[in-house]
Amino acid sequence: MEKIRCAWCEKDDLYRNYHDQEWGKPVYDDETIFEFLVLESFQAGLSWYTILKKRENFKAAFDDYNYQKIAEYSDEKVEELMQNAGIIRNRLKILATISNAKKFMEVQKEFGTFSEYIWGFVDGKPIDYGRESLSQIPATTEISDALAKDLKKRGFKFLGSTVVYAHMQATGMVNDHLQDCWVRNQ
Repeated sequence: MEKIRCAWCEKDDLYRNYHDQEWGKPVYDDETIFEFLVLESFQAGLSWYTILKKRENFKAAFDDYNYQKIAEYSDEKVEELMQNAGIIRNRLKILATISNAKKFMEVQKEFGTFSEYIWGFVDGKPIDYGRESLSQIPATTEISDALAKDLKKRGFKFLGSTVVYAHMQATGMVNDHLQDCWVRNQ
């Protein structure tokens, strides 16, 4: 019997595997949360599919998303990244990633972990909206608006409300698997 999935992921195996194995599953470790913040910020204005195709390249280029290392990147490293055809070569997004790594660690100092901070916006547990169609899924919510506003106040860049809501979906802060999706029902 064919598995029923959220329709957005039926493009190919890359999308299906991401949907089935990662999307919407709660993530509480800071390393993975940071990885998704990097990927989501690079996605701004692009398709998530483009980012997934380049995900391994991003991982290699950004030192396995080691935010301590990224926070120390030099101008030479920025130029190296600008020459890397395997990633999105956007100087502002690269510089934002370096800045965001520094801000990420500031939040860790304040809250103990970044996870404690970000999950605090949903009281530590996923919100399940129980949506029945893709048309019911918004681009932003009041919570993503509030989180994006707070991130901006803290100095984060390229993390507006739409990007933040996508991050919330990816890391399971919200469960936007449709009602008939097999992942929701497992």
